[in-house]
Amino acid sequence: MTTVLIDYESGNLHSAEKAFQRMASEVGAGEVVVTSDPEVVARADRIVLPGDGAFPACRQALFDHRGIFEAMDKAVHERGVPFMGICIGMQMLATRGLEYEVTPGFDWIGGEVVAIEPGLGKKVPHMGWNDLVIDHPHPVLDGITTGDHAYFVHSYHFRVADPAHRLAYCEYGEEITAIVGRDNIVGTQFHPEKSQANGLKLIANFLSWSP
Repeated sequence: MTTVLIDYESGNLHSAEKAFQRMASEVGAGEVVVTSDPEVVARADRIVLPGDGAFPACRQALFDHRGIFEAMDKAVHERGVPFMGICIGMQMLATRGLEYEVTPGFDWIGGEVVAIEPGLGKKVPHMGWNDLVIDHPHPVLDGITTGDHAYFVHSYHFRVADPAHRLAYCEYGEEITAIVGRDNIVGTQFHPEKSQANGLKLIANFLSWSP
């Protein structure tokens, strides 16, 4: 079994790679590889799409790596491969992003990515630890409850069209989507690899998940 972390030159993958390798070893989930090879992505048993920076730049970088999106899309939708998006990798699941310009997303989970509104003493970007509030139970949330902490760094957030697809949120002047999910797809706005025990638990759950 192989879990692929997609490398499209949008962020440092070192900490994510180490966290996924550690938890794959603990739960017996096989190997974890970082790749930009569409053929490796096409054969993957699980796919993780990280992302740091701005939505338009990340999307452009992903599509500049020819064949990766097509391989990922086919694996997820034709073979039912479990998929996790992290930070901008989660935001790109949306219908569109509104950061700097209107940018199409994958439209795998309906909604749009909009700016966090500053106010009530809240600074933007939203950076640091915040409490999760669980909306819906899900296998990737086993052992994670309302009040558990996660580590966020972002200025835009995913406003989900269907409330059933928002698995968790946090309070930051408004309700900020923290986790989305539908079918074999999940995404986290926070960085699980930086969220200590709760993040590692979520990674382990994803690696053991059979949608």
